[in-house]
Amino acid sequence: MNRKSFLQAFVPLTLGAFVANKLTAAPPVEAVLPTGMPPFLKAGDTIGITCPAGPVSSGNLGNCLKAMKSWGLNVKYGDTINKRWQRYAGTDAERARDFQELLDDDSVNAIIFGKGGYGTMRIIDQVNWDKFRRKPKWLVGFSDITTVHLHVHAISGIPTIHGDMTSGLSLYDKDSSSKSLRDILFGKPVGYVLRGHSRNREGNCAGVMVGGNLSLLQACSGSVSDITTEGKILFIEDVHEYKYCIDRMLMHLKRSGKLEKITGLIVGGFTNTREEGDYRQSVEDLIWEKVKDYDYPVCFNFPAGHISNNLALKLGVRYDLSVSKTDVILNEKPAEMVVVPTNKDSSVNRVPI
Repeated sequence: MNRKSFLQAFVPLTLGAFVANKLTAAPPVEAVLPTGMPPFLKAGDTIGITCPAGPVSSGNLGNCLKAMKSWGLNVKYGDTINKRWQRYAGTDAERARDFQELLDDDSVNAIIFGKGGYGTMRIIDQVNWDKFRRKPKWLVGFSDITTVHLHVHAISGIPTIHGDMTSGLSLYDKDSSSKSLRDILFGKPVGYVLRGHSRNREGNCAGVMVGGNLSLLQACSGSVSDITTEGKILFIEDVHEYKYCIDRMLMHLKRSGKLEKITGLIVGGFTNTREEGDYRQSVEDLIWEKVKDYDYPVCFNFPAGHISNNLALKLGVRYDLSVSKTDVILNEKPAEMVVVPTNKDSSVNRVPI
C-alpha cells in the first residue's frame, strides 16, 4: 500500500464566533516520534526471547546471553525455551500464547526470536496485535520469521529488524552481524558501504525496504500477510533450495507483479542451493532472467541472510540505495517528525512513512 512520505495533521481554526473579539484558539499540538517507529533501547532494558517456530534449549543460549549482557540488557525467557512438540517449540497454542505474552509485556522492550525453520505461519493469525500497534517494540529475526516481518508490515507498517537470532549472536565488537544489530537496536541509522558485484545493474533509487526469505514471500502471497511492493526496495534471500524451486518462486513474483514496479532489488545470500540433473543456471542467472526487462538497480551478493555476515536491516523504513559494479551504498533516510493534535482522549494514529 502506498503511503505519503510526510504527514501533517492540521487543526483548522474555528472561523465562527468571536469571544471578546478573539478568534477561537486551535487545540495545542505536540511533536511525536517518527510514525510507527518502536522506541530504541537503552542500558537496563529487557529483551524477550520466544520461539514461534523451531525449538531452542537454554543450554544453547550462552553466546546470546553474553552479547546481551555486554550490551547492558536484561533477558527474559519465554515459556517456549526448552519446549518441543513434533518439530516445533511447543504446540501451536503454546507458541502463540508465549509470543503474545512477550508482545504485550510492558517490561519487555524488544523481542529476539529463538530460531527459524518452520512454524511461525501456523500461529501468526492467533496473535492479537492491538497493543503492539499502540506500543510497538522491535521484533528481530530472519528466515521463517519473515512471516512476522511481512504480517506486521501488511497490517501496520511498523518497522521490524531482519537480523540474527539467538544462535547467531556473539560479542558485538568481534562480530559485524551482532554489531550491526546492536547499533540498530540502540538507535544508530543503517548505513552500509559494501563491495559491488559484477552482475549488478547500476543506478540509484529510494523507497521503503520490504521482503526477507523468498520462500515465505511466496507462502504468504494472497493471505492477510501479503505485502505490496510497488514503489519499494525489495530484499530477498533463501537457503537449501533446489534451483528449479528458486526459479518457480521468482516466476511467481514476476507473474504476480511484485517485480515490476519496485524501485530497486537487493539480493542477499542464496546459500547451499541444490542442483537437479542438468539444471546448471546460477542463481544470478535465474534472477536476472526475471528482472532484465526492468530498469531499476539490482544489487547482488548483499551480506544478509543465511550467512555468517548477516548484516541487520530495518524493514519498513525508507532508504537511499546506490548500486554500481564496484560498490553499494545503502543509507537509511531520516524519518520525519509528525505533528498531531494533543488529545488525551484519543491515541496517536501511527501511519507508516
